[in-house]
Amino acid sequence: MSTHLDKFSSATWLLAGFVLCIALSNGIIAASDRPNIIIIMADDLGFDDVSFRGSNNFLTPNIDALAYSGVILNNLYVAPMCTPSRAALLTGKYPINTGMQHYVIVNDQPWGLPLNETTMAEIFRENGYRTSLLGKWHLGFSQRNFTPTQRGFDRHLGYLGAYVDYYTQSYEQQSKGYNGHDFRDNLKSSHDQVGHYITDVLTDAAVKEIEDHASKNSSQPLFLLLNHLAPHAANDDNPMQAPAEEVSRFEYIRNKTHRYYAAMVSKLDQSVGSVIDALARQEMLQNSIVLFLSDNGGPTQGQHSTTASNYPLRGQKDSPWEGALRSSAAIWSTEFERLGSVWKQQIYIGDLLPTLAAAAGISPDPALHLDGLNLWSALKYGYESVEREIVHVIDEDVAVPHLSYTRGKWKVISGTTNQGLYDGWLGHRETSEVDPRAVEYEELVRNTSVWQQLQQVTSGERNISELRDQASIECPNPATGVRPCLPLEAPCLFDIEADPCERSNLYAEYKNSTTFLDLWARIQQFAKQAQPPNNKPADPDCDPRFFHNEWTWWQDEKASSSGTMGGMKVSTLLVVFIVTRCIH
Repeated sequence: MSTHLDKFSSATWLLAGFVLCIALSNGIIAASDRPNIIIIMADDLGFDDVSFRGSNNFLTPNIDALAYSGVILNNLYVAPMCTPSRAALLTGKYPINTGMQHYVIVNDQPWGLPLNETTMAEIFRENGYRTSLLGKWHLGFSQRNFTPTQRGFDRHLGYLGAYVDYYTQSYEQQSKGYNGHDFRDNLKSSHDQVGHYITDVLTDAAVKEIEDHASKNSSQPLFLLLNHLAPHAANDDNPMQAPAEEVSRFEYIRNKTHRYYAAMVSKLDQSVGSVIDALARQEMLQNSIVLFLSDNGGPTQGQHSTTASNYPLRGQKDSPWEGALRSSAAIWSTEFERLGSVWKQQIYIGDLLPTLAAAAGISPDPALHLDGLNLWSALKYGYESVEREIVHVIDEDVAVPHLSYTRGKWKVISGTTNQGLYDGWLGHRETSEVDPRAVEYEELVRNTSVWQQLQQVTSGERNISELRDQASIECPNPATGVRPCLPLEAPCLFDIEADPCERSNLYAEYKNSTTFLDLWARIQQFAKQAQPPNNKPADPDCDPRFFHNEWTWWQDEKASSSGTMGGMKVSTLLVVFIVTRCIH
């Protein structure tokens, strides 16, 4: 029987094969030309706790060198807490559209980033990247399918939950009596690094990842997400942790907690230097995009407080204010035409997925319905004219619903968190305790290997003093005659361009105007379309004591052990064993 294939001559098939070969070859070349993407994320770093903002209390010369050599993202907005911020980064969506908007995932809660969501790691891996996550996950682990290597990462070394001890890599939930080890190499629990400072552990892993990639996978671009624990507090019984020799460098700081915080940030700063040095040694820097940011503002007071400062912004982590939402961030690439600049364009953490994808020549599937915008061209050429709409938070699943929304220069807040306890201007800039190195600040920055390596790749004059001034935030005095913002009583409206510190509430003046009514209608539209939160009640079956004192995917483990042993369930045998031990 003849087929359509018989109509093709051998010469035609040869030509088709030749064309296919060329296409595949071009694809391989295109993949190898794509930039390496390195994202370094701090955890709970205060807005003013990088010295390129102007503080001399303790210095961050490596982060500053990256910032002055690249582009300072002066208006990068993130979500107000860890879990929603990381969900927005990896999905390119507002947390209200993935059900991740309410609080964070506590280790004993059985939920996570929905499995039908496509992650940034999956998109980059599908387009030829090696994808690696080092450090924090915090997007669910009650099921194995929630964890990083099941969500697009080829490699994960780090912890799955909210935070751990800096040395033991254990997470303690005192209110429930839970305490377990939480550190894994891919899916396998790893105790190899117990006793080693976790910032150094993750830094060393990042350096090795870069070195291994250069020697084994040089034709493949690298997507590396380095999610540090620093400077987040550790367990409540010993929250502030840093090596003694690092703490001793800050003896001029009288407050012990703040002294440790400075040391924790300093180790983070050194990590940034080590990563850039590794990229330079492996000749990967020329073709890399390096981004530094924090997942949210710092907690100055209250739960997990560290003395972090979001000065001069209002509020702190887990609040609707700028102190929770603005991240100190910088990005570097040889593609940028305005290196050594401060970019004032508003950009949302969810924009990073489509923006970095565009930098790599990747077009995410329109069916994903991303909320993030592709701002690559604006970033590359330094444009600042895109009016950005940002849904910071809409959370109605609480006793006191609250929202925070920005469009262009206008910001609306209604309701708040923690009964308004942290609604004030909590951070301050310490001027009586100055890092001794501040006397020669510019020389300190220029002597870093980060500055020298980046200058070798993209030379050019940088006016450090001018950039530092541009990156600082000035708070104008409150407008006369305005009513104070009491978000538990009425909405508040701010002109965030003129009033970044949220001191002048313009709601009374604009509440009946088209300006406010349009904003409010848009907010209601988002609220109506929001996905219900994914949060689930705590599950006592998570107890690490059931799993050799390890935090693990307990729902899977429970399902696999729910068979019978001699007609008796394993859980029943466990109870009998415990009771027997108590009797004897």
